[in-house]
Amino acid sequence: MYDVAIIGAGVIGGAIARELSRYALSIVILEKENDISAGASKANSGIVHAGYDPEENTLMAALNVQGNRMYDKMCEELSVPFQRNGSLVLAFDGAQLSRIAALKRRGDNNGVPGLELLSGEELRALEPAVSPDAKGALYAKTAGITDPMLLTVSMIENAVMNGADCFLNFEVAAIKKEDGYYRLFAAGGQGQGQGLGQGQGMGLGLGQGQGQSQSQSQSQVETKCVVNAAGVFSDKVHDMAAQPAYRITPRRGQYFLLDKEDGDLVRSTLFPCPTEAGKGVLVAPSVHGNLLLGPASDSVLDGDDTGTTDEALASARAGARLLVPKASTRNTIRTFAGVRAEADAGDFIIKEADGSPGFIDVAGIKSPGLSAAPAIALRVASLIEETGLALERKEDFDPIVRRMLLKDMPEECQAALIAENPLYGRVVCRCETITEGDIVDSINRPVGATTLDAVKRRCRAGMGRCQGGFCGPKVQQILARELNKPLPEIMLEGKASYILTGRTK
Repeated sequence: MYDVAIIGAGVIGGAIARELSRYALSIVILEKENDISAGASKANSGIVHAGYDPEENTLMAALNVQGNRMYDKMCEELSVPFQRNGSLVLAFDGAQLSRIAALKRRGDNNGVPGLELLSGEELRALEPAVSPDAKGALYAKTAGITDPMLLTVSMIENAVMNGADCFLNFEVAAIKKEDGYYRLFAAGGQGQGQGLGQGQGMGLGLGQGQGQSQSQSQSQVETKCVVNAAGVFSDKVHDMAAQPAYRITPRRGQYFLLDKEDGDLVRSTLFPCPTEAGKGVLVAPSVHGNLLLGPASDSVLDGDDTGTTDEALASARAGARLLVPKASTRNTIRTFAGVRAEADAGDFIIKEADGSPGFIDVAGIKSPGLSAAPAIALRVASLIEETGLALERKEDFDPIVRRMLLKDMPEECQAALIAENPLYGRVVCRCETITEGDIVDSINRPVGATTLDAVKRRCRAGMGRCQGGFCGPKVQQILARELNKPLPEIMLEGKASYILTGRTK
């Protein structure tokens, strides 16, 4: 019997799991995919918003501003890159100048520090590549960028290090209310549990975990409290345990990811004036030095529909060029799409479900959900306490995740690590300079990588210009060796994303 079961291993579920692992609670994270950070958390802009955009007196506004303030310490503890590069909302006419002035007033009321209105000349002094037609901008110095995939991975690693369990391939198919607890059933009868990685580890930060390694199949989980952080599927999960209360519309956003050759075109994150449809197409540097254009958005019926379309990508290209005329998709290394959860409530839904004590919805967490994630976790912890579970702080909670790629180390440390472990002297991914030692570390960490894309999320092997065209087969071989599996059993991403099916000659 667990105290808390968290459904969904995205950035919201990860933040909640990490926060709750500070306390003497038994926690399990349930994820329907074969890896964590496999939904919206792997496919978004990675922007930590300042907090001027949400309507005043909403959960979005309060938690965005609070969460933004928590990022520096959190990312330092979790060894996740974070940079306060600032954001600019561009205005192209008088009406839009009035709109950004109203946004500044809203941001001031929301408690966003340091907002400024810039003239066109001040804007171009800050960002020379912006359109000469821009008449001014709202400048938010506290906005930032991070790696949302690595952040999610590190949050869940930290929760597992501090005693939480994580069951992958556990799609919740039914929930039954019992006397004082809930029984959660897995689709197909089983999910695969993972606590600590079973390998011995070969790099920094391994061997940190304290929980039990779990690899047995699980068909059901019993828990006193449920946290529904299932993203675009949260309304369906809610309806398993309570009367229907809200509906989620999956909203797909499509992006271009450009090569690092274009990464210094702008330093700040650039937005157009927002409309009723959303924040619009942005131009933003990534925390790893790439450039991101998008999203162009549309509604989809399937929350797993992450396909891209020519029409939407053309819209993203045109929108980016309105902001930065030099923005070109010539150096695109990947197009991708993510699906966000658009709730009919118009605000974040963070509350105990009516008629279902101990069942807490954390739903409709669209942008600024990434920015608000650590603050959302604090709010959920308070709701958990209100259910009657005591939140007794652990004396031995460790907030630190130690992770560093060889290329990021000082030269003397690189030489020492290579001497200790020759695998760090073998570069596998040339585009990102990722070594075999880095890849083995990503496999043998808590809730370690088991697919090519899972390796990519943890150490960026395959994230560069060739997108795994060169290093992919070698990464597949390393996975097979470390996991003691035949090569055809190593997937690209999902449960049936086969790369090899057998020998041809």
